[in-house]
Amino acid sequence: MTASHPRTLETEIPDILQAMSRVHGAIGRYGFDRMLEHLVFLRVSQINECSYCVKMHTEEARADGETNDRLDRLIVWRHAEEFSDRERAAFAWAEALTELDGRTDIAALRETVRAHFSETELGVLTSLVAMINLWNRVQISQD
Repeated sequence: MTASHPRTLETEIPDILQAMSRVHGAIGRYGFDRMLEHLVFLRVSQINECSYCVKMHTEEARADGETNDRLDRLIVWRHAEEFSDRERAAFAWAEALTELDGRTDIAALRETVRAHFSETELGVLTSLVAMINLWNRVQISQD
């Protein structure tokens, strides 16, 4: 009897995963703030409880110079002084798009976010949030 080899999404649907990766290349061409991208990815991964992604995005943020103090306090960003108004707007947007709640006034929140981001930046931020939610779900499905 032969031991069965575990199948992974990388072996089963590599073309889909490659297409998902190419989206990040397209997003990257807009020059969005890399440090904020790390923090958004990390915050969404915390919400989704994707341990693999939390570890990966924490390590990437540290490698790019993010401080441990800010990383440690990201989960309580509303109560931490380390974050700018722009970052806070991004976190609020990321949380609203991750934890879809009918009570959230997305239109009002969008106006708040627009005070800190151009329309293009808002589109990029929204795309980043959508992609990390997708990656979290893909990763969680394999854990």
